[in-house]
Amino acid sequence: MGFSSLKQLLSLYIIIMALFSDLKEAKSSSPEYTNLIYKGCARQRLSDPTGLYSQALSAMYGLLVSQSTKTRFYKTTTGTTSQTSVTGLFQCRGDLSNNDCYTCVSRLPVLSGKLCGKTIAARVQLSGCYLLYEISGFAQISGMELLFKTCGKNNVAGTGFEQRRDTAFGVMQNGVVQGHGFYATTYESVYVLGQCEGDLGDSDCSGCIKNALQRAQVECGSSISGQIYLHKCFVAYSFYPNGVPKRSSPYPSSGSSTSSSSSSSSEEI
Repeated sequence: MGFSSLKQLLSLYIIIMALFSDLKEAKSSSPEYTNLIYKGCARQRLSDPTGLYSQALSAMYGLLVSQSTKTRFYKTTTGTTSQTSVTGLFQCRGDLSNNDCYTCVSRLPVLSGKLCGKTIAARVQLSGCYLLYEISGFAQISGMELLFKTCGKNNVAGTGFEQRRDTAFGVMQNGVVQGHGFYATTYESVYVLGQCEGDLGDSDCSGCIKNALQRAQVECGSSISGQIYLHKCFVAYSFYPNGVPKRSSPYPSSGSSTSSSSSSSSEEI
């Protein structure tokens, strides 16, 4: 093999390794709070012959993304008339910084379009934030409606776990009310987190969290982790037998849990 051929092979190798390095860096740079948890897409497509809904939707997306740089919850209604208006909101997890909140929310408009297309309502939940929109006149659902659940595949051996978990649940429920909508804590190796929609009052928030925790007890049993998403709140927990790591997350890694949507969440809001 001549010098010229060796030089070409070396150049090709350098290019391949550079591309591999870029891909590896891109993958590792994606923060955990942008992982997709679930989507909820209305069955009915958006009929928009005049383009007014599309304009309202674009304006809503712009407002939500811009507001995410300074707040963790924002709700707005856009549109030229009440008949063609769109109401939307976003909420970030209470422990995210403003910069992380923006990073999370800025991904949601594109994801919503990819996952649901143009429908009369959609909800996209990432591990650190979610977006919801509805056109005017969309039928409302109960705040206690189960949208999505996921439970860890592994069960915890021993009778003491459920008691510890339930005590952690009680601490978290009180903490969410005192924290006016968000609380995360650890109790004897059980990490728990709860959050209510930003415009929910303390009393309604407490009721929603209580309902979600009861569902977690029934649906997940002795599973090592679980997440329950209701329309107006969600809870998550993880048990760490060797102690909760410093940078803990209630969200199990891909493939470590079983999940299911309610009868409406994957097709309708």
